[in-house]
Amino acid sequence: MQERKQFYIDGQWVDPKDGRDHAVIDPSTEDVCATISLGGQADTDAAVAAAKAALPGWMATPVEQRIAALERVFEVYKTRAEDLAQAMSLEMGVPIDLSRSSQVGAGVAHLKGFIRAAKEFPWEAPLSEKFQSTRIIHEAVGVCAMITPWNWPMNQITLKVGAALVAGNTMVLKPSEESPLNAIIFAEIMHEAGLPKGVFNLVNGDGAGVGSQLSSHPDVDMVSFTGSTRAGKLISKAAADTLKRVHLELGGKGANLVFADARDDAVKWSVTEMMENSGQSCNAPSRMLVEASVYDRAVEEAATVAKSIEVGPASKEGPHIGPVVNKVQWDKIQDLIQKGIDEDARLVAGGPGLPEGFNKGFYVRPTVFADVTNDMTIAREEIFGPVLSIMKFETEEQAVEIANDTPYGLTDYVQSEDGARRNRLARVLRAGMIEMNGESRGPGAPFGGMKMSGNGREGGSWGIHDFVEVKAVSAWDVTAPQAAE
Repeated sequence: MQERKQFYIDGQWVDPKDGRDHAVIDPSTEDVCATISLGGQADTDAAVAAAKAALPGWMATPVEQRIAALERVFEVYKTRAEDLAQAMSLEMGVPIDLSRSSQVGAGVAHLKGFIRAAKEFPWEAPLSEKFQSTRIIHEAVGVCAMITPWNWPMNQITLKVGAALVAGNTMVLKPSEESPLNAIIFAEIMHEAGLPKGVFNLVNGDGAGVGSQLSSHPDVDMVSFTGSTRAGKLISKAAADTLKRVHLELGGKGANLVFADARDDAVKWSVTEMMENSGQSCNAPSRMLVEASVYDRAVEEAATVAKSIEVGPASKEGPHIGPVVNKVQWDKIQDLIQKGIDEDARLVAGGPGLPEGFNKGFYVRPTVFADVTNDMTIAREEIFGPVLSIMKFETEEQAVEIANDTPYGLTDYVQSEDGARRNRLARVLRAGMIEMNGESRGPGAPFGGMKMSGNGREGGSWGIHDFVEVKAVSAWDVTAPQAAE
């Protein structure tokens, strides 16, 4: 069992000033796999003070040097890929192959993307060709608190740290206490990359403790949070007294519109995409809306696909889904599966209880409900598990009405070979991202939602924009020697 109780503050590993032990549970076995410390106010204050002290120097560092620092982080990150993959697989239950390819791979892609975007970003530029003496300067927001989730930990850490770092911010990271080991390795990466002390700091803690302390701290200029909508509301309220910038990437209840002219593998793709990471993705296509003429066939195929999905421990190689992260999440999913049954949704695959062959571990049967209506609990609430709801629609207009009838607006999906229809739907679906025909968005495309799925965008130049202030300057002397940007 690992013991990782120290925090990374002001360029060194330090013992907690106000810590208490916290057990990290391996969800595949329900055994304790590590012990960390949850920090207190003194630890939070020390990390914020270090970030505040480092801010003037890091802001003044030429952007070329900040990009070079991120390039060093990128190179060290790649050398620790297997360590990161093993840590995430152990602590959150992601199958090791998926951990290597997607969980670690997401960080590689984001860091590489920020390096490219930073080199093209208009850090200082004239307002226009006509108004050369009006200068637009992008500079750091300041001290940034980063509160990241357990489900895609490296994805979210690199999305926040990469953008903030090149923009000249200093930061305090509070990872989820459910999956902290990968973040500790990331702090080691930042140290090895030779960042100035205080630029990056890490304090482990829970939401009620370090999370709330960072959100309300007078010396924190911005909070970037990824997690539940409930927690996002609490962070917004805590941050209100100091009027700090708040960036939120929250929950989702993605609609996946499957039309009769969808490609042959559309249903299989839809089910496997929903079940990936054991359904623990905020952008999962959890509501599958199917055109009436192909509805029965789609339900039958979805049930067959779900029944074919293997469940197994995170350490096992090969294609399968692992457990969900903890007992609280398992209980919530079980309650919602039972709620679907009680509200007369038609269970066609999976159901409550552990999968066959398991007597411990937080495993969930891949579950599919048909004949779901949008007033049912399983259609309204984010389940965050391998549970798919299938609904029927008659017309394109009805499909849009059902899809938009949700408080969330993160990612919607369209499956159709009709290009004009896809374009129409992309304009009217109320979500921050629309993915069609299984095609991923291009590198550097912004990630984020609307409505109760949050605000702000992450990734590429949009991610950098969220971590800068925009300063407008008049009477800029274009003939004077210019400092390096």
